[in-house]
Amino acid sequence: MTVPQASSIPQGGSYVLTNVRLHTSLTPGLAAAFDADGLALADIAIAEGRISSIAAHRQSRTPADALDLAGRIVMPCFVDCHTHIDKGHIWPRKPNPDGTFMGALNATGADRAARWSADDVARRMDFSLRSAYAHGTRALRTHLDSVAPQEEISWPVFETMREKWRGRIELQAACLLGIEGVRDRKWFERLAKRVAGAKGVLGVVTYMVPDLEELLDQVFAQAIKHGLDLDFHADETDDVSAISLKKIAEAALWNGFEGKIMVGHCCSLARQPDLDVLDTLDKVAKAGLAVVSLPMCNLYLQDRRGDKTTPRWRGVTLLHEMKARGIAVAVASDNTRDPFYAYGDLDMLEVYRMATRILHLDHPVADWPQAVTATPAKVMRLDGFGTLAAGGPADFVVFRGRSWTELLSRPESDRIVVRGGQAIERQLPDYAELDDLMVE
Repeated sequence: MTVPQASSIPQGGSYVLTNVRLHTSLTPGLAAAFDADGLALADIAIAEGRISSIAAHRQSRTPADALDLAGRIVMPCFVDCHTHIDKGHIWPRKPNPDGTFMGALNATGADRAARWSADDVARRMDFSLRSAYAHGTRALRTHLDSVAPQEEISWPVFETMREKWRGRIELQAACLLGIEGVRDRKWFERLAKRVAGAKGVLGVVTYMVPDLEELLDQVFAQAIKHGLDLDFHADETDDVSAISLKKIAEAALWNGFEGKIMVGHCCSLARQPDLDVLDTLDKVAKAGLAVVSLPMCNLYLQDRRGDKTTPRWRGVTLLHEMKARGIAVAVASDNTRDPFYAYGDLDMLEVYRMATRILHLDHPVADWPQAVTATPAKVMRLDGFGTLAAGGPADFVVFRGRSWTELLSRPESDRIVVRGGQAIERQLPDYAELDDLMVE
């Protein structure tokens, strides 16, 4: 059996990929015989960079010059809705001393104060985006550390990077600061204006501070005033008393907020009593919040006990229970080679593979593939992203795996990424490019 190569994909004009496997949750309207995992054989016709048709595979109707993919899985390009590419790749110069959350917080803060010039941030961000692009990501939201004076450095870098990458990766940004920073109302309003001017998203990290409700009201007030969506980090801890997810939902309801709200982490929810969990989830559903779990980072940081003691829980939130209530749920990369997560490469297939194992996104597979494609695209207001449909852009990834177990058992390092109907050159950047940034 011949394995399709990137060079097999025509570099223009019209062509047909036949005998591909598509997932029912990612191909709305496709009438085909789907198997238990939601996969079916189909043919995709491409013309001038767009999908002209998708139909169930009919061997007798296959054009003679069609490229037969022999049942290999094709997925839409990924949407990575929670990353930190301003922090990415600082591990070699500032590792986490003990693998804990506080170790990560302190190490990152020290590195930011000492090293995050515009050139430093720009080079690391570009390195990260080249990695994500090569792996098949089409859209990415990054958080930007925005404590003074870093916001005056990183936001202009982001705006420049967004223009540089336009047409390859749709880049969004959300500001990031601890909720206590909102107490300086004048400064926070200036930040909100800065974010609005950059067409960004307003974001904070919530903690159980005594004035949390008042501070949340200030966040919502600025979002409403400037027409901004919201993106929170919440309850990234195993402390059962951490209930800021519920407080965010309550604030959204009493403020009548109509924008999009994404909340990340929510780890403590998995540690709380059932009645408290049910109350929180009911409010989250009513408020229309979306939740993103960051399985790799939270597995790394949460319940790290030290003293050669084994962790006792996985660190992730209750995605199954949320999804059962109609709450939009996603998984994403989070940090990459920085003190919050020592590993990773912004490869959303790796994220989905790990999420499947950690969160049991299988038996059945159901529509969980939307968690890295269509669902985050909707929360990020990206029409036409995360699905494959006639009339849509020919942006997809061709894998070697022909079944779900094949797809999630190997790294798929030889995947073919197609953008605008043409296979891209998948050149991952060399870590050596950043060596000069790692010298003290």
